[in-house]
Amino acid sequence: MKQPLRAIPAVGKILDALGETELPRPAVVAVVRRKMASLRSAKEIPGFDDVLTAVRSELANLWCSRIRQVINGTGIIIHTNLGRAPLSPEVVETLCSVGANYNNLEYDVSSGERGARAAYLEHNLALLCGAEAATVVNNCAAALVLILKHFTSEGRLEVVISRSELIQIGGGFRIPEILEASGARLREVGTTNKTSLADYAKAVTKQTAMILKVHHSNFFMGGFVDAPPTEELASLARKKRIPFVEDLGSGAVVATDEIAKVEHEPTPAEILKRGVDLVCFSGDKLLGGPQAGIIAGKARLVGRLKREPFFRALRCDKLILSALQTTVDLYLAQSDMEPQEKTGPTRRAVMPALAMLEVPQGELRARAEKIVGGLSGLPLKASIGTGSGEIGGGTLPRSKVPSVVVELVPTTSALSELAARLRQGETPVIGYISGNRFKLDLRTIFPRQDAEVIRAIRAAFG
Repeated sequence: MKQPLRAIPAVGKILDALGETELPRPAVVAVVRRKMASLRSAKEIPGFDDVLTAVRSELANLWCSRIRQVINGTGIIIHTNLGRAPLSPEVVETLCSVGANYNNLEYDVSSGERGARAAYLEHNLALLCGAEAATVVNNCAAALVLILKHFTSEGRLEVVISRSELIQIGGGFRIPEILEASGARLREVGTTNKTSLADYAKAVTKQTAMILKVHHSNFFMGGFVDAPPTEELASLARKKRIPFVEDLGSGAVVATDEIAKVEHEPTPAEILKRGVDLVCFSGDKLLGGPQAGIIAGKARLVGRLKREPFFRALRCDKLILSALQTTVDLYLAQSDMEPQEKTGPTRRAVMPALAMLEVPQGELRARAEKIVGGLSGLPLKASIGTGSGEIGGGTLPRSKVPSVVVELVPTTSALSELAARLRQGETPVIGYISGNRFKLDLRTIFPRQDAEVIRAIRAAFG
């Protein structure tokens, strides 16, 4: 039943009817006031109960939008929407210690004076990447912008790049737009499928600031394609006395094809050995650390970037630096092991996302059987199937990872309703619908979460 405009409920009356909520009271008051303000411009005002229902819905949506733990049953290991790579237990322990106490972020405990931020991390990052020097900013896009902004600020504005590398990354961002935002001018060479060394050489002029190469980390090209070897581009850049930079994107520092049956991802050490002056890559993809943009390469160039005034606007805080520091140390500790020690649980402990690649199918099936057994008595058909997961995060686009899935078919509700109930549970459980079944891929669900998955499914049926 519609009411006249004068019947807009008072804010206090709505708040009283809502009672206690999980949200902070100022946040609740703000939502109620916005709702009441929107009603003042309405031609007809809903009844009190309808207004109350609408407010409760907005509060529920607000509550669900806060960052919290979810269970990833999608089979996508590095899921950008779900926070990319999960951190190792050692990194979590470091975050708790550093976050709960004061720390020596910019304090030299040896001299008792002000110290350099991230000096230890930069030293070990350089070792891990096989580089003369390294530094860190807040993400890979920022790393690329910093490099471009610095090297195009001395009168040379053009950046030479192949047309085949003008790619789009996650969230709709495009490499050309990122480059132009830095003030650089693109000098596109070659064609979509073929670029030659002569194309690069012809494009280099007195206005050229650098040669940029962007790794095809989130797609692949096949067929009638060709590009000059990195070594030849490096030789051209040296001859022309300009920097040669490669954006690697995904940032693997170990041989991915040795961990599981996936394609090989070039590491920073491999690329730098081929003559590239600087590489940049993400910290929260295949590296498995926090969100960060890592730059590694020639010491003189890294030093110039750190002196760039814009660098301060992109620097990381104590939590990112300490988390990345522990991640790098774990890799270095593993690299110092004897070869026979680098297999099984030892390797898997370094990086949870990479550990997921190594879990045997038999282990996943055994867990699936226990989950299905824990769902007896519910109005659904639960079974075990096979799946095909992905690495995700714009990495290893040709690699599929065989997996085991728990398949659910409710008998009293729609699949979409089950998916919604699981998303909106105490701990959201995220799966996918395929082949008229709701599926949970166990490769991306931690064993410690299995019991919670069972509880969530049972709770979804009341």
